[in-house]
Amino acid sequence: MIMRLALASLMARALTVGMTVLAIALSVALFLGVEKVRTGAKASFADTISGTDLIIGARSGSVQLLLYSVFRIGNATNNLTWESYQDIAARPEVDWIVPISLGDSHRQFRVMGTTTAFFDRYKYRAGQSLAVRDGAIMADLFDTVIGADVAKALNYKVGDPIVVAHGLASFIEHEDQPFRVSGILEKTGTPVDRTVIVSLEAIEAIHVDWQRGAKVPGQSTPTDVIRNMELEPKAVTAALVGVKSRLQVFGLQRAINEYPAEPLLAILPGVALQELWQIVGIAETALVAVSTMVVVTALIGMMATIFSSLNERRREMAIFRAMGARPRVILSLLVLEAALMAAVGAVLGLGLLYGGLVVAQPLVDAAFGLWLPIEPPSLRELWVILAVIAAGAIVSMVPAFRAYRMSLADGMMVRI
Repeated sequence: MIMRLALASLMARALTVGMTVLAIALSVALFLGVEKVRTGAKASFADTISGTDLIIGARSGSVQLLLYSVFRIGNATNNLTWESYQDIAARPEVDWIVPISLGDSHRQFRVMGTTTAFFDRYKYRAGQSLAVRDGAIMADLFDTVIGADVAKALNYKVGDPIVVAHGLASFIEHEDQPFRVSGILEKTGTPVDRTVIVSLEAIEAIHVDWQRGAKVPGQSTPTDVIRNMELEPKAVTAALVGVKSRLQVFGLQRAINEYPAEPLLAILPGVALQELWQIVGIAETALVAVSTMVVVTALIGMMATIFSSLNERRREMAIFRAMGARPRVILSLLVLEAALMAAVGAVLGLGLLYGGLVVAQPLVDAAFGLWLPIEPPSLRELWVILAVIAAGAIVSMVPAFRAYRMSLADGMMVRI
């Protein structure tokens, strides 16, 4: 009986109720959308590198090593000597190892020297491999493979020339050894998209005529001569390591951290990513707080709507009372109406969220590399919906209690 009365009352005030439901729906969609973005960003952040057991570099901090080796942010305090790199690579626990050499740039994009094994061993987003969109992996000494963002920002295509600049903020360029774009990678949503990748030998080749960070005056070695030189690197910035057995990871990490020849640091990428996320997690908390306040505002708006409608419904309540309805029936009716509005708004908000995800998922992935999975509602999302319904019922208690206290005579009295 009360349910039928509540539905009839809501239908009679369809416009006002519809606006209230829409406000709740949009607030719920925003809250759950922020939650999706938050979890998606955290997952994409954690999936920047996967399948790598250890990252090795000069001794510094774990977050610093992660930032410059994976995210290309900042610089290394020191390098890893080639002799130490080879010694670690020869250890029986090591299944594979990929060197990384950083330091140069091209139009504000980082240049990374490595081997072709990088394209096979570097994994992201739960084990996905790098894929070449156009062209091929570098085959010549002065070939380079560029990330999707580099190609888009600089409008490069396969075969275009690239001149690498010495250092990160230097106006000195290696003009006498230009590179050629041999391949362009598919977008990954990782720092690889903003990286110019060359071979380790190429890094040595463009620095043949350099000593202590400066070009030797008057010295210019011909390219043909450089091609015939032994271009073994003297040092690398870092190395990605995979072990033969996960049980050997901590033993190898301890051995590298206690390496006697030079101070080195080996970190677990997953642990370092968690540390880094804790540092930047304040933005996550701010987003959740803002979206929560939006939901609270919508619920307060619903309470205000019920309050404002009480004056218009005084006679309606009086008629119910005259027909024998007890005060608690009036209270239950208003609470049920609010709960129904909150329930419809929450469910509609969930529908708006998934409709928006269908449209936005490919666009966000292409633009930002942020993957927003479309999955059935999680237990957390269901709890949010139940919490919104419960909160709607609770906030309606205030106007409902006022209606509960209204006397029959108050409803029949004509106010001028």
